[in-house]
Amino acid sequence: MAVSTGERVRRAAVKLFATKGFHGTGIRDLAQAAKLSPASLYHYMGTKEELLAGIMRDCLRRLLDDATDAVDGVADPVERIRRLVTLHVTAHARQPNETRVVDDHIDVLSPRLRREVVQLRDAYERLWSDTIEAGRKAGVFDTGQPAVTRIAVLDMCNGVARWYSPRGALTLRQVADHHVELTLRALGVHTPARCGLANS
Repeated sequence: MAVSTGERVRRAAVKLFATKGFHGTGIRDLAQAAKLSPASLYHYMGTKEELLAGIMRDCLRRLLDDATDAVDGVADPVERIRRLVTLHVTAHARQPNETRVVDDHIDVLSPRLRREVVQLRDAYERLWSDTIEAGRKAGVFDTGQPAVTRIAVLDMCNGVARWYSPRGALTLRQVADHHVELTLRALGVHTPARCGLANS
């Protein structure tokens, strides 16, 4: 299937921003990676900052939509957090460059472009906050610092984008399951160790 020029620019930007950083990526770098001249590159991306913001919006919208669908109609806080962690870990393992761009570059954006990105991020994190609070009210989660616990869990799950490899000892499902177990322990829910993980 042929890739459009716009998509080629986007893919090049994702890879370069993730590996070299936004400020470390020049227009010539982008043009070379997308196989375009620097002059024609602007036709497909606007400014470099607008390109970055577009990548971040797309990634966060997809994550928010998928998470909303995953927990829709699920009342049990333990099952909700299990689904959120599994989705987050899986997304970071399968799209490591995109998620690293989102996680590392919000502060690069100007206030105008940052606003929508932050709104999407906050809406996504609200799903986690609401789930943790529901678990505390139901007496199934026990944490005196729910906000700090949420940040710590998300940071732990974000790290998968930096170290996970499909050639590693664990399958992605095992990695996700272990992160679920660690998250539940952080929330005061103790679960028996899963087979295949205790000896890994």
